Amino acid sequence: MDNDLTISSRQLRLRQHVQMLYSCRKCTRMQSHPVSGGPVLSRVMLVGQAPGIKEPILGRPFAWTAGKAMFKWFQDELGVTETQFRETVYMAAVCRCFPGKNAQGGDRVPSTQEIAFCSEWLRTELAILEPGLVIAVGKLAIGQFLDELPNLTELVGQSARVEKFGRVFDLVPLPHPSGASPWSRIEPGRTLTKRALALIRNHPAWMERA
Repeated sequence: MDNDLTISSRQLRLRQHVQMLYSCRKCTRMQSHPVSGGPVLSRVMLVGQAPGIKEPILGRPFAWTAGKAMFKWFQDELGVTETQFRETVYMAAVCRCFPGKNAQGGDRVPSTQEIAFCSEWLRTELAILEPGLVIAVGKLAIGQFLDELPNLTELVGQSARVEKFGRVFDLVPLPHPSGASPWSRIEPGRTLTKRALALIRNHPAWMERA
């Protein structure tokens, strides 16, 4: 009973948190309102980089090309559909709004201040969820958890015990599934990505995520 009350309280806090997130307008250079995966109470978090241009329109993270590639990984290696993943994993990001385009036409990298503002949302999520496993997708996301950031060959396929905002959990890095980068489709990236997905599949928090 006490555990049920705790779960109910955490679910309420998470719903309130997500509603507050939707109303955030701190970063004036951002080109959209915040995007969230919703108040999914889970022991597993996925942290991406920032929404692209399509995600604010469609109203969910990883809703376009990169998402299709990522969810295919999860279908093939974890045995879950996109719907099942979204229903059982809390989806966050380094920045929750679309940053806009840079001069070269790619997505602008969020500023240090924008990342700092958004890190407060992540701090609260870690406190509410107390995750056992965090999946960091892309170098910007991985860099929020690791002091040293070697190349992807040294990161992907490994698990690290990490402390962030006073919370301790396992971190499994994944490459960004962007079509612009072939890293996860050629060796050694292909094998290392599969190895990272196996670490997720076999992690106790993944098996108990919902």
